[in-house]
Amino acid sequence: MLRSLSAVRPAARAGARAVRALSSTARVASAHGPEAPKIYGPGGKPGEIPSNWEQATGLERLELLGDLQGIKVFDDSPLDSSRIGTKKDPIMVPSFDVDRIIGCTGSPADSHHILWFHVRKDKQTRCTECGSVYQLDYITEDRAMISLEPPAVKKLTAEE
Repeated sequence: MLRSLSAVRPAARAGARAVRALSSTARVASAHGPEAPKIYGPGGKPGEIPSNWEQATGLERLELLGDLQGIKVFDDSPLDSSRIGTKKDPIMVPSFDVDRIIGCTGSPADSHHILWFHVRKDKQTRCTECGSVYQLDYITEDRAMISLEPPAVKKLTAEE
């Protein structure tokens, strides 16, 4: 037993110390681009039950605010499958991000098995099965038209 341990750990037998690969540098905040918008609500006030939009944060809050304004933030409606996209007239894929995963079933719909692939900003993507071309329609903050401030909501009291 002792012999097998010394074979596995020859450095321990010689009295050598192990080198630790740790970083002790302070964490530095990233200064890459503009700061992301603060997507959190004011929270509940003492003695009141907060509404969904007051306590929701992050993507849930963004979706709730979009719903209140009539905007589908997470649009899951199917893409146009009535035609095959070409390089000159690609099928546009709306996205709030620079990358989106889509599935192609061909044209007309369900003419081949679903193939999943990435569509990226400033680059056209072609389906390897049917040859349809897709392009990302990147929706910037100016085009999003979503206000991060909720519309005025009437508070219900106990008397109502």
